Amino acid sequence: QVQLIESGGGLVQAGGSLRLSCAAFGRTFTSAGMGWFRQAPGKEREVVAAIDSKGGATYYADSVKGRFTISRNNAENTVTLQMSTLKPEDAAVYYCAAASRPDLVTTEPRYNYWGRGTQVTVSS
Repeated sequence: QVQLIESGGGLVQAGGSLRLSCAAFGRTFTSAGMGWFRQAPGKEREVVAAIDSKGGATYYADSVKGRFTISRNNAENTVTLQMSTLKPEDAAVYYCAAASRPDLVTTEPRYNYWGRGTQVTVSS
């Protein structure tokens, strides 16, 4: 079992940066592939970035490549999403997710645990 708590969301101007953090509670964090998803109003939830259990492999959606960076600290049981050059279309509720497998997981059905989400608002 893994409990996930996101933080770091807020209001930022277009072009600005935000850093989202996800604190994981559970003995299996270090063996879990992790991901960040987002859901904007009226849209389906989509994967933003993912990282394998050791932090050696990462995945980014095309829409955020070069602007977002996912990382993890297994000693502190945290995963972070650094977001830069934010655009209005990045506005959404961002969710942290954990999979019950250590590899890079990029599809939503393979994630077993979810946080409650944190709101990111980008003003133009």
